[in-house]
Formats: sequence, structure tokens, C-alpha cells
Amino acid sequence: MRVLLIKTSSLGDVIHTLPALTDAARAIPGIRFDWVVEEGFAEIPAWHPAVAQVIPVAIRRWRKHPLQTWKSGEWRRFKARLRETRYDLVIDAQGLLKSAWLTRYVKAPVAGLDRDSAREPIAARFYDRRYAVAREQHALQRTRALFAEALDYPLPTGIGDYGLDRAQLADPAGEPYVLFLHGTTWASKHWPEADWRALAERIAERGWAIRLPWGNPTEKSRAERIAAGLEKVAVLPKLNLAGVAKVIAGARACVAVDTGLGHLAAALDVPCISLYGPTRPDRVGAYGRSQVHLCASGPGAGLGDRDTPCFDRLDAERVGTELEALLLAPESVFEDRA
Repeated sequence: MRVLLIKTSSLGDVIHTLPALTDAARAIPGIRFDWVVEEGFAEIPAWHPAVAQVIPVAIRRWRKHPLQTWKSGEWRRFKARLRETRYDLVIDAQGLLKSAWLTRYVKAPVAGLDRDSAREPIAARFYDRRYAVAREQHALQRTRALFAEALDYPLPTGIGDYGLDRAQLADPAGEPYVLFLHGTTWASKHWPEADWRALAERIAERGWAIRLPWGNPTEKSRAERIAAGLEKVAVLPKLNLAGVAKVIAGARACVAVDTGLGHLAAALDVPCISLYGPTRPDRVGAYGRSQVHLCASGPGAGLGDRDTPCFDRLDAERVGTELEALLLAPESVFEDRA
């Protein structure tokens, strides 16, 4: 069976789709997926053994330069590639108008969420088969449920399996280290830099090496300030997504703000403490074993405000205590701590 999957973005959404592929591969021997995904995340689907082809799409870039996209032939080549393979089914796991629109170019039945389940109800108009999936559950579980309905197999119980091989990515050489994933997009999701610095000092004093990745000049400057003068704290060179994944896979543990790289740590089964301020982890938090969710309780916490800081009462002392416990434990459990 050959299935075209459409799940274009974001990083966390792409990662949350992987366990559904694992479920399907176990339920239907020989099933293969081609995956339409934003070009910036195209490396991730290829890591899953059930994915045959990755088909990059550049909706974000094309929207900014529509005339150039048309003249260059990129859009025409993308549509032609969708028509190269004969599919038994198309699954739109995004549930948005932009993803549903892409299904028009494939001659196969299209499955997706019904209007009451999709993030944008209008998307359901494009589907031949519509399925109701309860909203009051984690996004990863919703995708697993959609796949089970669309491909007609019993929804597996138990925690989802991302299907990734951490050992294949990790570099076993070198001293053990902790990774600080400090970069994020919303201003309100940033944990205070002073707390990052205090945590770095505390963990380095315990003898642990610390690594700091970065993705842009602002993040690099922050990483350099956090690491300044600390012998065991190192700022990493500029890395692409595959390079960051390799560093995450080799970490003993991570501390992350609400960011896609935190989801990648969970997918690679790396113990991680995730810090939530304006958001809450119940539906989109890092999912997996050894994942600890720490939630702020200050004004604005959990309200989704992109700009107002709200990390009151979630300081370096509390995070440090949790991190030390995680580093000492051979195994941890998936949990939330408000």
C-alpha cells in the first residue's frame, strides 16, 4: 500500500506525526509513505523507516514571492512530482486550508479530519473521507487516531513510538554533556537569561559539561553570554537540523523552552526538562519517556500571550533541582509539574 502524507509544518507538528507512521507500519506490513513537508524540515521524515520519499514544499517561501515561484517553474515541478506516483490514499494530517489545497493535485481518495475536528473546518470540504477525532487530547495522539481510522486498524494502546534510532545518530565519543535548548520564537517563551546563566553555573560546578546550540545571531550572542568564563560550558558552531539532532541524540539530558527542538529531544528518547510559560503542555507538550514539564505560575502563564514574560516562580534553583534528579535517575517517567 502506498500513501501520500501531507503534514508540512511546524517542526513540532512534523515530529508529532512520526508515531502514527510507526503504528501504521506495524498494523499493515509493507505500507510505504511519501511525505509532503516544508523544505526546512525535509530531513526529519527521511529518518523514519516507513517513509519512501520526502517531497519538499516551500509554501512559506512561495507566499512571499508568488511571481518568482511561478516564473521559476517550482510550482509546476512540485505538482508534477505529486502526480508521478500512484497512491492508494492521501492523508492530510494538517487539517488546514493550505494543506487541503495540495490534495487537489493527486488522483487518489483523500482522508482527513471532519469539520468539527480540523483546525480549519473549511479544509474538510476537500476530503473524500472525514473522521471525527476528539480535540481534548495530545496532538500526537490525535494524529495516531486519524491514521487508525483512515487506514482501518485498531488504535494501539500505550505510549507512541517515534520510530527513530537514537544510537544511529549519536556520537558516543567525548565526555557526557547536558544540552541547553534556549532558542524560541515568542518573546514570552524565553526563560530569563539570568536563570540560564545561574543554571549553567550550578550544573558546571557539579562537573557536567554543557553545550549551547544556536540558530541565529541573537541566539548566538545569548549563548556566549551564558557561557562566558565557564570552563565546562561551550557554545557550539552553527549547525543544520541534522547536526543539531546529532548533538541532541548524544546528550545525557536537555533543558528546553517550548521549542521544536524540545520535541526532537523527546522523539530521540533523550531525558528533557521543558519549561512552559505562556503555553501549557497538555495538548502540544514534549511527549515521551523521561520528559518533565515545568510550568510557570506567574501572571499571564498559560494564556498564550506572545509578548508578556510570565516565568515567575520558575527559577534556576527549581529547574536545577529537577535536572540533577533527572541526571541521577537511570530512567524517568513522563510527567507534568505545575
